[in-house]
Amino acid sequence: MATAAKELKAQARTGVGKGAARALRREGLIPAVIYGDKKPPLPIAISYNEAMKRILAGGFLSHSLVVEVDGEKHSVIPRDYQLDPVKDKALHVDFLRIAKGSKLNVQVPVRFINEELSPGLKRGGTLNVVHHTLDLTVDAANIPEFVEVDLEGKDIGDIIHISSVKLPAGATDHSHEADVTIASIVAPSGLKSEDAAGGGAKA
Repeated sequence: MATAAKELKAQARTGVGKGAARALRREGLIPAVIYGDKKPPLPIAISYNEAMKRILAGGFLSHSLVVEVDGEKHSVIPRDYQLDPVKDKALHVDFLRIAKGSKLNVQVPVRFINEELSPGLKRGGTLNVVHHTLDLTVDAANIPEFVEVDLEGKDIGDIIHISSVKLPAGATDHSHEADVTIASIVAPSGLKSEDAAGGGAKA
């Protein structure tokens, strides 16, 4: 499922430096820049409240946006943001232009489904999540909102690798790890003790 690009209003800015940044923040704005696609960087100012709302919502760096600057629309993806180390307030945001037909490396959240259809979880097993997000290469115009992992039929001891998961259309694994382990279903401590005791008795 792809994330629909949301719009963000912005205004061009001419002032640079700490003084200009402080002046913007007093007006409820923060400095930002749009760069990439072989075009000159475009300094802009965006709403502090809008920036914080999107950052706190999660997945900020993996959701494409349309930034409208004085009537002109730019397709972008947030690439970095700076927070005040003491107050956790947004200070600056970098946006990367999305060129038509380009590919991006993004972190895509994992979503687990059909937990109630997992025999291992029904028996009291625990879902041990190794990776909550996956490092994928995707089409810039079709960034998936999440990767779905089906737990139907998964039993205690089962390990779920990325090779067993259907990735969204156009997405490929970008991880440096061979066949990434996403999660496993582990036995509850009580069952482990019983197995250990049983093993000892057989010996």
